[in-house]
Amino acid sequence: MSGSITSRELAAIPIERLHGVGPKKREALEQLGIENVLDLVTTYPRRWVDRSREARIADLVPGEEALVIATVRSARARTTRNRRSMLNVTVGDDSGRLDLVFFNQAWRSRQLTEGLQVALFGTAGTYRGGLQMANPIVDLIGDRTGRIVPIYPQSEKARVSTWEIAAWVEESLRRCAERGIADPVPAAVRERHRLVDRERALHDIHLPESIRDKEIARHRLAFDELLRVQLVLVARKRRMERDARGIAHADGGELAQRFRASLPYPLTGAQERVIAEIGEDLAAPHPMHRLLQGDVGAGKTVVAVAAMLRAVEGGHQAALMAPTEVLAEQHAVGISRLLDGVVVPDPANLFGDRPLRVELLTNRVSGAERTSVLAGLADGTVDLAIGTHALIQEKVDFASLGVVVVDEQHRFGVEQRAALRDRTASGPTPDTLVMTATPIPRTAAMTVYGDLDVSVLDELPPGRTPIATRWANGPLLEAEAWADVRDQVAAGRQAYVVCPLIDESDKLEAASALETHERLAHDELSGMRLGLLHGRLPSAEKEATMDSFRSGELDVLVATTVIEVGVDVANATVMVILDADRFGIAQLHQLRGRVGRGEHASMCWLVTRDIEDGSPRVEALVASTDGFELAEVDLDLRGGGTLMSTSQKGRSDLKLASLRRDRSLVEDARRAAFELVDADDELAGHPLLADELDLVFSDRDEEFLARG
Repeated sequence: MSGSITSRELAAIPIERLHGVGPKKREALEQLGIENVLDLVTTYPRRWVDRSREARIADLVPGEEALVIATVRSARARTTRNRRSMLNVTVGDDSGRLDLVFFNQAWRSRQLTEGLQVALFGTAGTYRGGLQMANPIVDLIGDRTGRIVPIYPQSEKARVSTWEIAAWVEESLRRCAERGIADPVPAAVRERHRLVDRERALHDIHLPESIRDKEIARHRLAFDELLRVQLVLVARKRRMERDARGIAHADGGELAQRFRASLPYPLTGAQERVIAEIGEDLAAPHPMHRLLQGDVGAGKTVVAVAAMLRAVEGGHQAALMAPTEVLAEQHAVGISRLLDGVVVPDPANLFGDRPLRVELLTNRVSGAERTSVLAGLADGTVDLAIGTHALIQEKVDFASLGVVVVDEQHRFGVEQRAALRDRTASGPTPDTLVMTATPIPRTAAMTVYGDLDVSVLDELPPGRTPIATRWANGPLLEAEAWADVRDQVAAGRQAYVVCPLIDESDKLEAASALETHERLAHDELSGMRLGLLHGRLPSAEKEATMDSFRSGELDVLVATTVIEVGVDVANATVMVILDADRFGIAQLHQLRGRVGRGEHASMCWLVTRDIEDGSPRVEALVASTDGFELAEVDLDLRGGGTLMSTSQKGRSDLKLASLRRDRSLVEDARRAAFELVDADDELAGHPLLADELDLVFSDRDEEFLARG
């Protein structure tokens, strides 16, 4: 073999080629996802111990954090009087001894065996005249030397130690050194973004001379991970623009003007801007594939309806698909109300106009009504179809589907969304608008929705009142929340009470709502008109309850998260969310958006049960009502998550790159991907890069990324 070693060659070298990897160690490494040398050298340290910052035990100062390297001398486990497990460990170095104590970590007795060298990070204190650290961070380092010691992911079950992995990584890099490791990223891209070469990055992530060297290496390898993802997304986006046959919709004509004239309020500047962006896409001959982001109440539905009417005006149909029957039904009611009185110009009609036909299709629509809707979709007499995944079942045929709107996209399976686009497989591909009411940080949107163009509604319509948010932590503050509900109802307003999602089970969720409804009716809110709404109620009962709440016949609606999106009752001014710490930031923000929709000041109470250590999510909601700001906080708290499908080759996910930490790197990688693909869409001039993409991503991964 000649030339530098490629990723594909490294992937072809079995792990047992390394010194000391016999059948047992090979099996153990396979449990860690390491089957070949490429897997090994891309198994990065989870931490690095900087021995230049190391203190001797004799130098430890009580109350100050420090890193100390010591040898385990003894360990003794016992159970305290209140039945907590406790482990006392004595460690030492050439300057003295240190006692460690671990509570409720019984497994440490198997980890901290006599003679083992460990790195300890924590705050030293004094106990019975000696030094002690309670629950320090422990890294096992064996007899590793050097200024920076890498700590690898370990598995006690797999029986592989960090120093064994380090030794095999060193051996692999040493044996690669003669030929060198190929760099698939073009030199021009590396120079523009000031990136070290791949070989140096791999060496310095595992064997850095300094923490700065490690950071430079991490920056380069994280860029590679993000570039690979963006290349797949950008290539698919460009291919779709080039190959798919779309519908070039005419500019907004009389129907669009009639719709605007019927609105009881002017559009915001953001709505005008986004309608124009969508309009440009609709006029183009290739299919639109756009993400519409907007905070709660920013007016996404009006924008979506404007897009759908463009299809109707050109003689096509439009469909809106929602994730649940409740939401589909609410959309049908809301959009029908929005379009009430709007008629379609029709020269063939004796009166010059014809009614606009809007129909709902869910699994609950049955019998003659279902037959009529299906016939109308097939012969083109239904203009707008609103429904759930029932819209993509085999018996559903559209005469000419021009625009598809998918609401709350993150709840749908990839295949379901693709199936809706494929309903008119023989004809042109419909334009697709994906709406999300969950604001997504810019860098996350560029990665997770990388093949979509993004439009943002970042302005609330006039007349929306700000929502105050309070945290009711414990029974005393909870009593204040119920007092506020009573006051608001006495003033003629209405309230929501949201019950927690205890479990994925509908039964448990419904039981929780029933129990809360029962308690409130006899206790805190007795004498009020209470309604109950949860996912297990029959459709007719749900709709009747919502109608009663909308018309003011109910004072309080006790509900599960079925009210998260789409419910719009201007007179509802207070919401109480029970066990708020069980919800995510995005869901809490969505729920809160159900109030503050009218002219009266609104309040959202987040009720928790005496949390002692604080709740970052609840605190974030109290501090801000800006959905995009909260999305950034959410990303900081949760991390980047995973991007690939569950069925992957194993090397596809982001190991070093973080959508949270690497915001600017995501943008750099996306720019580089556009430059490379626009110059050479098959990457024929960069065979190493094309081959690495083929190696790293399975076809399923590529499909998942590009469709999702």
